[in-house]
Amino acid sequence: MKNQRFATGRLALLSVFLLTTFWIPCAWAQGDFYNGKTIRIIVGLSTGGGYDRAARMLARHMGKHIPGNPGIVVQNMPGAGSVTAANYVWSVAKPDGLTILAPHNNVYLSQLSGQKEVKFDLRKFNWIGSLENDDMMLFARADAPFKSIDDIIKSKEPPKCGSTGVGSSDYVMSKILEETIGARVTHVTGYPGSSEIALAVERGEVQCMGLTISTYYGREPFLGWLKTKFVRFLAQSGRKRSERVPDAPTVYELMDRYKTPAAKRRTAEAMLQGGE
Repeated sequence: MKNQRFATGRLALLSVFLLTTFWIPCAWAQGDFYNGKTIRIIVGLSTGGGYDRAARMLARHMGKHIPGNPGIVVQNMPGAGSVTAANYVWSVAKPDGLTILAPHNNVYLSQLSGQKEVKFDLRKFNWIGSLENDDMMLFARADAPFKSIDDIIKSKEPPKCGSTGVGSSDYVMSKILEETIGARVTHVTGYPGSSEIALAVERGEVQCMGLTISTYYGREPFLGWLKTKFVRFLAQSGRKRSERVPDAPTVYELMDRYKTPAAKRRTAEAMLQGGE
């Protein structure tokens, strides 16, 4: 459940990051504003994934801590790595404090990269909060001919990685690795969420994917993959290796090893802010 954040927007969850673009202070100051009303949490990814599970967990309890005790429901709106959901909250949902967006935590990269589909401006959302901080990792099927990041760098044919879009974990991780140490992958984008990408990995449509560490260690099919050693961890985004992924080098270790120039290191650090 990667650095799941929320925002409201017009009340928007940014990756179970919470942001808002409306008059929260006035609305929440009135104890009866939410009485008898329902808040929607718009999740920018498909059901069953880390973001969806986090939003549904939050929905069970959040209403108890808002004056008026409103009901809270979760609505999934996958597409383009949460861009579809963010566009909806920004331009369609009323700015009345009743809609929260839960996009991928790296959705800001879609705006920074100048994607023409982006209609929102994250600078004008108001931050609400974050459920956790978590690091990303990149992994590949154990039977793929890539035993390490070094193998990917040397390979004439890059591995195929599934992703939801520019803001997804694997896209961010692989782009950072490509820019900093020359490890290229071919992105297969458009999957609704991590559950669908995992199926694609199992079917052999793609060889690799990225995910946050806590999501991988929190649900199936990944727990089953651990038991069968179905995949091999290739790299992780934290400044220090996670105890759960001790054999995969961090991006920072790899940049040191390959003597990445300072300018590219700064770019990588900016792209890694979604997890921090």
